[in-house]
Formats: sequence, C-alpha cells, structure tokens
Amino acid sequence: MEISENAALVVVDVQEGFEEEAYWGPRNNPGADRNIAGLIDAWQTSGRPVVFVRHDSAQPGSPLRVGYPGNDFKSYVEERRGKGDGPELFVTKSVNSAFYGAPDLDSWLREGGVRQIVVAGIQTNMCAETTARMGGNLGYEVFFALDATYTFDGTGPWGWTLGAEELARATAVSLHGGGFAQVVRSAELVAAVG
Repeated sequence: MEISENAALVVVDVQEGFEEEAYWGPRNNPGADRNIAGLIDAWQTSGRPVVFVRHDSAQPGSPLRVGYPGNDFKSYVEERRGKGDGPELFVTKSVNSAFYGAPDLDSWLREGGVRQIVVAGIQTNMCAETTARMGGNLGYEVFFALDATYTFDGTGPWGWTLGAEELARATAVSLHGGGFAQVVRSAELVAAVG
C-alpha cells in the first residue's frame, strides 16, 4: 500500500452523541476509537492533512443536533484538533456525505493537490460509507479504514434487521467489491505513513 505525502485523513462525525446507546442501540467494534485516535496521531505526526467533519443534525431529537452536548467532538478528537504539522480543515454538514458540507471539501482537497483520502469515523454504513462512495465517484483514490469505524444495529423494510457487524461487513463488501474504495485496516495505514 502506497500512501502519498499529501493523502488526507477524513475523520467523519466522531461526536459525543454517538455514545447515547439508548438512542442508537447496540454497536460493533469497541476498538474503533483507539484506531481513529491512532490514525489522527500518525497523520498529524507525518504532516499530512487532516479533515475533521461534524454532523449538525437538523432533527429536533437527535443527539447530534446543534446546541446539544452530543454535537461536540469526542474529547480525544477535540484534544487533537490544531495539533498537527500539516494542513487541517473543519467541515460541518447536515447530510451523509462530507462532500456536501461547508467549507467545500472537494475544493479544499483539489487546491492542495490531494488525490488520496482515508476515511474513518462514524457510522460505518452511513456517513463514512457515503463519504467514501462519493470520494470514489469524484475520482479520489479512497482507503476505508474499516476498523476505525463503527455502527449500530439497523432495521430496514419488511421488518428486516441486521446487526452492526453485518452492516459493517456489507459496507466493506460494497465499497471494496464495487471499486469505490480499498478497505484496509488502520494498522496498515499507520505503517504506511510511519
């Protein structure tokens, strides 16, 4: 795996509101936060760009709504903001894709000559996956750090339900098999930039 000197790490929606288990239900991958922190540290130490994305939910009861403590980044993310040796961007959004936020992520990446992005964050099959898919569609080489993401059990049509781990595997298969992204482990990425 070859990671360019200006590959950008896109950290999606690592917010306090996702700790509210009563709202979201059971999750997978308890090690995700440790892996996200490790990626941020590796990117900042190497001087590569880091993008911090925050979801500002328009839903009145959402734990991610503006003005509610759950909207804040988790403390380990907040503590790392502004600490890197490379460029940093803060994006807010109210939809699934970080490419539909403010300021414009695509413009910022292109201005910096960035062609590779690494996606990590929450939720695996929602905003992280949507950001990765759109990145692939826009022509970026996308690496999806599966073990630096997590999600929750989900319910779909006709009473269908899938567990969080099943949803994460479905994301991995769709992204990797569909050519949107290379699904990798965070340790591989850390080793590649070390």
